[in-house]
Amino acid sequence: MFRKAHFLFTLLCAGTTTAIMIFMSLLYLQVSENSLYKNHFASFRNDISTIASSLEQSTYISMQWLAGLEARNAYLIFVIDNDKPFLYNTLKTGASGTKGSNDTGSSNDLSGQYLLSESLQAYDMMFESETVISYSSNYFGIHHDEYEFTSPSTGEHYYSSLIDIERGQTHSRILILNPLAGLQAQITHQRLLFLLLDLLAALAFSVFSWFFTGRLLRPLQQNHENQMQFIASASHELRTPLSAILATNECCITATPQEQAGFFQTIRKEGRRMNTLIDDLLTLAHSDSGRFLIEKKEVELDTLCTNAYEAFEPLCRQKKLTLSLTLPDVPLPRLSCDPDRIAQVLSILLHNAVSYTPENGFVSLSLTCRQDRKNLFEITVSDTGVGIPDSDKKRIFSRFYRAEKSRSTKGHFGLGLSIAYEIISAHHGRISVQDNLPCGSVFVVRLPG
Repeated sequence: MFRKAHFLFTLLCAGTTTAIMIFMSLLYLQVSENSLYKNHFASFRNDISTIASSLEQSTYISMQWLAGLEARNAYLIFVIDNDKPFLYNTLKTGASGTKGSNDTGSSNDLSGQYLLSESLQAYDMMFESETVISYSSNYFGIHHDEYEFTSPSTGEHYYSSLIDIERGQTHSRILILNPLAGLQAQITHQRLLFLLLDLLAALAFSVFSWFFTGRLLRPLQQNHENQMQFIASASHELRTPLSAILATNECCITATPQEQAGFFQTIRKEGRRMNTLIDDLLTLAHSDSGRFLIEKKEVELDTLCTNAYEAFEPLCRQKKLTLSLTLPDVPLPRLSCDPDRIAQVLSILLHNAVSYTPENGFVSLSLTCRQDRKNLFEITVSDTGVGIPDSDKKRIFSRFYRAEKSRSTKGHFGLGLSIAYEIISAHHGRISVQDNLPCGSVFVVRLPG
């Protein structure tokens, strides 16, 4: 289940991030490409304006000037003088052939004528349409228009400009084509670069999402495992007294009245044991569901400690243990807490200490209060029992956990310290355990005033 969820969360996280990144990349490319086309067209218009100014100041058009203009700007230039192709057109297309080959020159000449014809047709169609925006300037008989043109025969794109020159009875037209192959190659290179970057980023996002979602799911998986273990342990603990009750009940059928009295006592004992376990399970269930009720009152914590001492002193005397109580000599401020819950914590800690301390051992209960900026009450329960290994100290407050195998024989379910931990946490306090050298354990409860 968690493996599938891990994969789906990774797919969701990486897919969403990658989709956003691709969308932003496409948006950037669109804006960038539009800006490149716009800037290139603006630069082309500025060049045409400069060329038109030069033509206005010149009395004739030289082939050398046209050839230099083509070479510097990578333009294609065609000249029409009084509706007749200029000699420069033939010389230019013929010179573009391979080693002066007549066939190649004828082919280039023909392609140049097609390009000239197609561009003029596109010009006539464009500027008859109302939707076309014309960029034009008048320079004393010189007029030029710039437009975008795609050759139907080759599919190549151009920025075009047609310059009309009127000098008396002479009418000349200069067609200047700016091929966009270089700009389109730059745009294609930019697209491929962004595609490569997006692929690398998608791979990086996938790897990151796999580890990130794994860390997010780890607490949920651990909690699920804890719940399964909790259910299994609770079922096992409930089955033990229930089996004893059922077995004893079967024995009562054929037992004598004297034997039945002993069996009834066993049933009563196991029933109380089961009732205690159910109460503990309900307490923890309320804590997990957020319905752990804490009814705070202003109480004297030293009184609660005294009551706990008096309740366990006879049991310690019976087990030949020494129980001591240490309280401050000065009156303590009252603590806002749930007295029943705190008394339950004291009972759990003292019961554990008494259960796991051998005869002639010592159990002590003490209370201190630090009155700095804020009151901090500290309750300490120490014993000289079997102690708790360091490897088990972090798990000692887990449910159904018992550090020593011997503890399972003491009638404990492994829930007491879990309940104590939940109660102290609900009071915004802390509970911890440490060694009591040379032997035994010390449980420390800190409660803010």
